[in-house]
Amino acid sequence: SLAEVEREASAQIQKLQQAGIAVTHIDTHKHLHIFPRITTALLSAATRCGIRAIRNPFEQSWSRRLSDAHRLRSLEVAALHSLNRKFHQQPAFLKHTVHTTSGTIGIAVTGTLSAASLRAMFAAMPPGTWELVCHPGYNDADLDRVRTRLRSSRDTERIALLTEIPQLIKNHSRIELIHYGKIHSEDGSVTNGAAQ
Repeated sequence: SLAEVEREASAQIQKLQQAGIAVTHIDTHKHLHIFPRITTALLSAATRCGIRAIRNPFEQSWSRRLSDAHRLRSLEVAALHSLNRKFHQQPAFLKHTVHTTSGTIGIAVTGTLSAASLRAMFAAMPPGTWELVCHPGYNDADLDRVRTRLRSSRDTERIALLTEIPQLIKNHSRIELIHYGKIHSEDGSVTNGAAQ
């Protein structure tokens, strides 16, 4: 029931807010809100709880084409892109009560993100506000206790991010790291007016 999805989402958001956590945006595990009916329920919960942003779960074709991802993964991401238009036609976006980014990059390369793929994506990135999906970490004893296919790739991603992000910011004055609390409008502009 979508009413139950909305109630549960609202309950989780309110529990965080009551604990003093400033919730900047909504997201779902494995991008479940890529499906329009789920998006509708979550946007309703966001509006009710005063949340002004939600993750845009769609990777754009320019980013997917650059990836060194497995072919099946790329096809899956591309197939789900057909839901993109319905996502952006949600009333909360059209009324500007909830905002999102221009898109997401890095989904197709989950588990294979490297310094080279980061450089390629950053070089091709058009103006806008883009979220990089990644899973950096340490491949250590703590991770060994968790069941995940993303094990050895976490160190690779962590090192790539630590080397490539500082270079990106240094070499491109138009790039700014922000968080969802700064997203101001559906076109990706941010509250401080910085160019992206």
